[in-house]
Amino acid sequence: MKLAFQGEPDITQNNLKAHGKKIRVFNEDFVKDKLRFIVNPDESITPFAIMGDNVDIEEEIQILKDELGSAEDIEKEINASGYFLELKNATATTNNAYQTYQEEDRKLNQQLSYKATNNPNGIKYKSEKFGDQNYNINKLQNDIRIVLDTSFQPLTDDEVTQKLNLLKEEAKADIPEINKPTIDLSGISAKAKELVTKSISSSDKIEQLLKDAILNRWVKEGRQLHKDKPNQCSFCGNSISPERWNELDSHFDEESEKFEKDIDILTSEIDNYIRNIDTLLQINKSDFYSKFHSDLDALILQKQQMIDKTKSELQRIKTKLQERKDDLLNPKVYEDIIDNSQQFENCWTKFEALRKEANEYSKSLEKEQSDAKKLLRLREVNDFVTTIQYTTVTAKIQTLKASYDAESQKKQALEEKIKQQIKLIEDKERLMKDEEKGALQVNEYLNNYFGHEFLTLQAIENEDTFESKKTRFEIIRNGEKAYHLSEGECSLIAFCYFLAKLQDVETKGSKPIIWIDDPISSLDSNHVFFVYSLINAEIIAKDEFEQIFISTHNLDFLKYLKRLPGALNKKQCCYFLISREKEHSKLKLMPQYLKDYVTEFNYLFHQIYLCANANIDDDTQHSLFYNFGNNTRKFLEAFLFYKYPNAVDHDDKLTRFFGGNNQASTMTDRLNNELSHLEGLFERSMTPIDIPEMKKVANFILEKIKEKDNEQYEALLLSIGVEKC
Repeated sequence: MKLAFQGEPDITQNNLKAHGKKIRVFNEDFVKDKLRFIVNPDESITPFAIMGDNVDIEEEIQILKDELGSAEDIEKEINASGYFLELKNATATTNNAYQTYQEEDRKLNQQLSYKATNNPNGIKYKSEKFGDQNYNINKLQNDIRIVLDTSFQPLTDDEVTQKLNLLKEEAKADIPEINKPTIDLSGISAKAKELVTKSISSSDKIEQLLKDAILNRWVKEGRQLHKDKPNQCSFCGNSISPERWNELDSHFDEESEKFEKDIDILTSEIDNYIRNIDTLLQINKSDFYSKFHSDLDALILQKQQMIDKTKSELQRIKTKLQERKDDLLNPKVYEDIIDNSQQFENCWTKFEALRKEANEYSKSLEKEQSDAKKLLRLREVNDFVTTIQYTTVTAKIQTLKASYDAESQKKQALEEKIKQQIKLIEDKERLMKDEEKGALQVNEYLNNYFGHEFLTLQAIENEDTFESKKTRFEIIRNGEKAYHLSEGECSLIAFCYFLAKLQDVETKGSKPIIWIDDPISSLDSNHVFFVYSLINAEIIAKDEFEQIFISTHNLDFLKYLKRLPGALNKKQCCYFLISREKEHSKLKLMPQYLKDYVTEFNYLFHQIYLCANANIDDDTQHSLFYNFGNNTRKFLEAFLFYKYPNAVDHDDKLTRFFGGNNQASTMTDRLNNELSHLEGLFERSMTPIDIPEMKKVANFILEKIKEKDNEQYEALLLSIGVEKC
């Protein structure tokens, strides 16, 4: 056999206490255990109150004290045991864990303090570099949180050098504006293109010289050399005729002279650009703060690249001009140059931006230096954290702290457990003095529900030389201790005692599972009703239970129990029968007629009603028709007896009931006899049942009840759950 609890392990005889539920049972064992005088009249009446709970409480107190141990024994270090010994050991373990944690924490704090405030190496005493003369360990810990953040990036070594240089800076004078450099490279290129590609008139030109630029240049130079010697060539010694001079003068005319002169002028202009371009946009880094030097270096490099490219383009123009000069009479192809003058202006624009920023920077130098000191300090803190392995050390300290906290919690839990144990002992000891309330509660039930004012329970305190003060119960009748209680009185007191105990400190508020086994034993019908009332008012109405079981042998009591709130709700209540079969008992579902009807009379009426309204073609209704004879006979016997209590003859009752309708009375009587008996009518069992006849008789009965007493008929319908149409 086993019991199943929802959400709990199944319970067998091997693990009776594994369910963790509060269970309160009223049965014969309860009475024997708590009220021994009722079972054994030879026992003293005094132990009744003690047996009620005090004996149990004394045993529980001793168990609690044994579990607790003694603080004095711990101090004397003799016979130490219990929770006090556990507390002593836990205290020692906690103290050791605390000392280990404190030692590691002290070492770290010492390192932090040295770094923050040690003179002369602490951050506090290097304010010229780190900027805070009031630096302390709390500020260091704040900085550590910053550098440990995943988003933090410390200064690089180069950035540290820059910040240190920044700290050396003093406010500088404003940097004067530089005029925007202008290089008309496109204009020069246009002029050069015009000269290089320009055509000169070929009329009156010497054909041979037009075709040979070198020869043309040679003749031109020779012409200049022979101006003072016009008659004889110095090269060949031959004479130079006037006609030849005229040809040469026509070839090297004024136009050619002017064209060559224009080439020389433009070439000279280009040479001047090449000489002066290096002087454009002169940048002096010393005029700027060190923070701008890297940008200035990039700008100077960019400017120089632009200068070099510009010089290269100018040189290319110059080369083209020289080529044309060398072959003055023949146009040349001119390739457009790359104009870098705009990039040069861009360099000037960047310079101007840096110049203005530098001039503004003078106003914010103090803040920049303050920010630099902070960044240098954070770099220093970051190096410190890395050096001492701060993360590893703090993780170790946290582990030690967690260990200490865990041990401390165990110690506190033991202290709380000891406190609760002491309180529980005090409550148990106090409970022995509070038993009078239990007696008063029992008396209230006896008086209010049963009217037994002459029978009461009284709490008596005893003074004992060797033991502490104790309380016990005595049953008092007419002011004196009562003896020779009747079985009914014993039952009433026992059940009232049980209900009172549902309010004790161990049960109150715990919503127990309650089992009440036949509480109306030896009670008359009036007291049966009062027991029902007491259950309804003190248990069901208060709803201070998880589940309740009530068993009884008494059908009247069962009838009352069906009146309890929710008793007929199929989702809340179940009904069972315990039947004995040889040496075993079985738990079965209660028959429907007992479960659904207040009496068998209602059940029998329901069967007749079902037969009257049954479908004769439905094979599942066979048992309904098969039992019709017995059910009808029993119903009419009960109904007609109360209808005609003075009648003697059964047939006379039927005749009177059907109002002289002989057909109805005869048919009913025949069905009752033939269908409910086989003695002398054995052949009846071999013939089919006449179902239409049964339906006719059932309708006769229902119609006649309705005719004679419609109010009773409607009440019977309601009792079987049928509402009148």
